[in-house]
Amino acid sequence: MNFDYNTTRSHLILSEYGRNVQNMVKYICELPTIEERNKYAQAVIDLMGFLQPHLRDVADFKHKLWDHLHIISGYQIDVDSPYPKPLIENAYIKPAPLAYPQQRITYKHYGKTVENLIEKAMREENPEIKKAMVQSIANFMKMAYVTWNKDNVSDDTIIKDLKYLSGGLLSLDEGVNLAKVEFRAQNPRQNNNNNNRGRNNNNNNNGKNRQNNNNNNNRQRNNNKPKY
Repeated sequence: MNFDYNTTRSHLILSEYGRNVQNMVKYICELPTIEERNKYAQAVIDLMGFLQPHLRDVADFKHKLWDHLHIISGYQIDVDSPYPKPLIENAYIKPAPLAYPQQRITYKHYGKTVENLIEKAMREENPEIKKAMVQSIANFMKMAYVTWNKDNVSDDTIIKDLKYLSGGLLSLDEGVNLAKVEFRAQNPRQNNNNNNRGRNNNNNNNGKNRQNNNNNNNRQRNNNKPKY
């Protein structure tokens, strides 16, 4: 008896579509006429889109499916594709490595974006716009501080850090209160326990209501019985 093991099968080119799709594509490649190949290729494209529904959120997802069809066939399928046939040479082109950012961040809990915003606010010439920008930056700094340090922070600390990052060129008006931000640690188990208690209370209340209704109905039936 011959057993069909995965180790004896051909290489699975795109595993996300499965071996059945690969066998269908191989069958299409062996069809004699272009009309038959086009017909079955369109059916396989529809099946591939059904197996990978997340591709519908990708721009030109149909183009991607046709490219995958050619890749699964080893670039051998001969069909009338609505898109240019991908080149096998492009599969071996390595992308250029991304340069790692070498910029120094003064306060990592604020991030580089805050420093860029501060530089932009320093270049602003309109005093009203500049004042609004500084206020927004300070509110964002407070939110970032609370998010990463998991503790409340005073407005004086934010004002001091803002002044340091701007080299003393940006400051807030005296008496300005920043947006209130509080860190609240959420315990998923505690939330689940609260939800379970709520469900149990509802079930108990429903059970009591049914029991009371049954008792009332029994009393009503007893009252309606004829007395001799």
